Amino acid sequence: MVDELTVEGMSCEGCEQSVESALEEMDAVDSARADNESDQVRIDGNPDADAVAQTIEDAGYTVRR
Repeated sequence: MVDELTVEGMSCEGCEQSVESALEEMDAVDSARADNESDQVRIDGNPDADAVAQTIEDAGYTVRR
């Protein structure tokens, strides 16, 4: 399954890498791709939506629901 989320607070490539790395550590995430210019994160896999949001927020960013 592929999911796209709007994530606020990413302002550079380092932010993108932080979000991607945090998500890719999750067991159910196959890959993650963040784009700070569009505030979008694309997630490939089958993770729990609440766990994804919590992981992103734990990394210091805000998921717009």
